[in-house]
Amino acid sequence: MQRHAPEAGRFITFEGGEGSGKSTQAGILANRLARAGRNVLATREPGGSPASEEIREALLSGRVWQFGPFAEALMFAVARADHIEGQIGQALHEGKWVVCDRFLDSTRAYQGATAGVPRGLINALERLTVGGLLPDITFMLDIPAEEGLARAAERRSGNVPDRFENQELTLHERVRRAFLDIAEEEPDRCVVIDASQPEAMVAEDVWEVVLQRLSP
Repeated sequence: MQRHAPEAGRFITFEGGEGSGKSTQAGILANRLARAGRNVLATREPGGSPASEEIREALLSGRVWQFGPFAEALMFAVARADHIEGQIGQALHEGKWVVCDRFLDSTRAYQGATAGVPRGLINALERLTVGGLLPDITFMLDIPAEEGLARAAERRSGNVPDRFENQELTLHERVRRAFLDIAEEEPDRCVVIDASQPEAMVAEDVWEVVLQRLSP
């Protein structure tokens, strides 16, 4: 797959396990880019478009999981296709900077490497939904699984964990390993950031990479 044309906007994604701070760091970066004068679309997956937000609720509640990991991967792909068509693709065409909390690597890590959907099927879904669209930078926020889960529990403040937070620790460790493997396979796109650092230090590490690679 090839990236979008250089004259289009920029596409930055954040990936990582539960409690790694993806949403927080994506928001910090989007705000920083906006202050730098960039037109920014901040979005997330699953979700980001009206139909995809409905699918998000079904996925996080666990209703889709009862049909197995391939069904879950398929629903993520459906949501992603709508997200790209309804939001991301148009924003990039207009020259916007898109900052997305999760994208295709989450499907690779959770439904692929961890839940066992064959890589060939994951790749086929990517060809159908993503085509040639790859992020310019993907930040892999890396944190020990146990520490990330503790953060996630604190963030929930007693609310029920979602389908992914509720997995066993060993599965979260496999997810972490899967993200690191992806980063090792695609070093030109992926940058691993130590997410166990204080929030402000993580944000500075992210910003330094953006300055070096994309000159916002």
